[in-house]
Amino acid sequence: MPTYQLTVNGKEHTVEASEDTPLLWVLRDHLNMVGTKFGCGIAQCGACTVHVEGNATRSCSLPVASAVGMSITTIEGLSEDGSHPVQQAWKEVDVPQCGYCQAGQMMTASAFLAKNPSPTEEEISEAMNGNICRCSAYNRIKKAVGVAAEKMA
Repeated sequence: MPTYQLTVNGKEHTVEASEDTPLLWVLRDHLNMVGTKFGCGIAQCGACTVHVEGNATRSCSLPVASAVGMSITTIEGLSEDGSHPVQQAWKEVDVPQCGYCQAGQMMTASAFLAKNPSPTEEEISEAMNGNICRCSAYNRIKKAVGVAAEKMA
């Protein structure tokens, strides 16, 4: 089985996995980073979103072999102490209901705000549109993204 060098949350990791193993399962099963969730397995729900080179990426559909040499950030690496503005806003707005999708929502939001620090409500809706929340916390999610943008300003 091939061995891969991955940079996850600023640390180097060596993993042994089939080249087509989704990054999601390497993160969860090999590196014990279980904040990234499995939702649909076909890159449609967003629960598995991580940052790859700063871009929100669905880890369930990215083969581990394609992630070599790239900087990967998981929810565990967004901040060590929950101090990232998106994490603070999520807490302030009390976004989670069941919480299952929230890591993916926060990773999508933080990547979006890094590129667009002063978004309109429409831009927030468009950016977050691809992430599904079974509890329908969409209004709180959008509000929290706006609060996070204000905190980042």
